[in-house]
Amino acid sequence: MNNRFVAFVERLSAWVGKAFAWCILVLTLGTTYEVLMRYLFRNPTDWAFDMSYIMYGALFMMSGAYALARDAHVRGDVLYRLWKPKTQATIELTLYIIFFFPGMLALVFAGIDYAGESWSYMPFGPEGRRGEISINSPAGVPVSPLKTILPMAAFFLILQGMAECVRCWYAIRNNQWPARITDVEETEDKLLREMEKREHELEHALHLDEQDQEGTK
Repeated sequence: MNNRFVAFVERLSAWVGKAFAWCILVLTLGTTYEVLMRYLFRNPTDWAFDMSYIMYGALFMMSGAYALARDAHVRGDVLYRLWKPKTQATIELTLYIIFFFPGMLALVFAGIDYAGESWSYMPFGPEGRRGEISINSPAGVPVSPLKTILPMAAFFLILQGMAECVRCWYAIRNNQWPARITDVEETEDKLLREMEKREHELEHALHLDEQDQEGTK
């Protein structure tokens, strides 16, 4: 399928997902530093807890569109995998329209109000910083940026959902799912593909051997 909109949205989702994937490195380094300081030097930090849920929350929310673009979200496919692509696409398109888009739109509008309220706070102190700070941390870590990610993540999910609807329409018309851009894959999928390849090569070799035997007769 050659669709510029789908290609643009998938590249955008991939860029956003990979950009926020660096949160894993920040989270790992920060947690490692906290463990060393806490148990080796008996001097725990006052920001590690806030850093951990902020990094994890940002990673989890902003990678949603990327996971949707790679068809990596969890699906109960006990019956789904048995259907024809046309049937799969019809059900997916219906669910996108009825559940996905209303939910994501609600998350955008509610998230904008949620983030706006968070940024409107003016904490006390000589710094005069605007925005909500964590009440669980003595370091006063700001949480307004994390709450701003909520409507942003929903917006990118809506864009990717629109691209998925185009894919569904293509599958309904052609009874075949269009190929996706792939950059990573599950180890299980790779092993299954290699096994299928070996089985195909073995069948082909056996077929050639049978032909040779018939030719010698």
